[in-house]
Amino acid sequence: MPSDTNKWGIIFCPKSGALRPHRKWEKVEKCLKEKGIDYDFVQSERSSSVERLVNMMLSNGYKTLVIVGGDSALNEAVNCLMQMPKEVRDTVTLGVIPNGLMNDFAHFWDIRESDIEKCVDMICQRKTRTIDLGCIRYTNAKGEKCHRYFLNSLCIGLVASVIRQRRHSSGALSWRKLAFIPSSLMMIFQRLEYKMKLRIESDVIDRKVMTVCIGNAQGYGFTPNAVPYNGLLDVSVVYHPEVAQLIEGFYLLYSGKILNHKSVHPYRTREIFVDKAERALVGIDGRMMNTPVGPFKVDVEQEVIRFIIP
Repeated sequence: MPSDTNKWGIIFCPKSGALRPHRKWEKVEKCLKEKGIDYDFVQSERSSSVERLVNMMLSNGYKTLVIVGGDSALNEAVNCLMQMPKEVRDTVTLGVIPNGLMNDFAHFWDIRESDIEKCVDMICQRKTRTIDLGCIRYTNAKGEKCHRYFLNSLCIGLVASVIRQRRHSSGALSWRKLAFIPSSLMMIFQRLEYKMKLRIESDVIDRKVMTVCIGNAQGYGFTPNAVPYNGLLDVSVVYHPEVAQLIEGFYLLYSGKILNHKSVHPYRTREIFVDKAERALVGIDGRMMNTPVGPFKVDVEQEVIRFIIP
């Protein structure tokens, strides 16, 4: 157990597909030593092992957990923290040094992977905010009631398919937009639509939908106005546009103005019920999840994680 409760417990998650995955840690380690930071360090084999390592850190008394990784690694960390009793969770502060292919939750706070010294200084200052999490509540293939939390977004349909395709191509295209664009372009020529039935507040949507993005934060550009501290989720329901409108949609997406597109219908709500989403994949914080069986619900839990911000 660390003798100093402010000692950092650091979990390093090498970037998938990077040519020199440990180069980032060498830079972080150099910065930590220069600033005299007291820390212990472990490396995860993959993002799915982060939960085990977070449990290990918590059982050994660390109160400052720093994830050197991306959205998927942060997702594992918060889901582990949410299994803890509130009185334990409230004593733990979570920080990030971004090192993923897509670091959208870090980018929301203007935390950039290129400035390691700024990231370390930010964690040293320990300015925190208690943030919200989105949560999907569903039934799995075994008939078990399950739930999973997300920091950034949950996507249903096309965007989830793009995430899966992007992961297949990420080894050669490590820059996030270069990895995302070709995957998206591949989908232009596929009429990917899914029969869905959604209930959002008093509205019922029962029709073919291209994608739904439910954002606790920016949602990879599809929920650009979402913030993880207002107790609400932003929802973008996207109907299938014509090819010319798709091209316009790419421009609006990458300029942060996707809500201006006529095929995008935005909502802001505390909960959304998905009664039907036929054959649609589901992605959560940049990774695929097992598709829920039958209807599911997505809602928000307010002010549940202490996060270090600039």
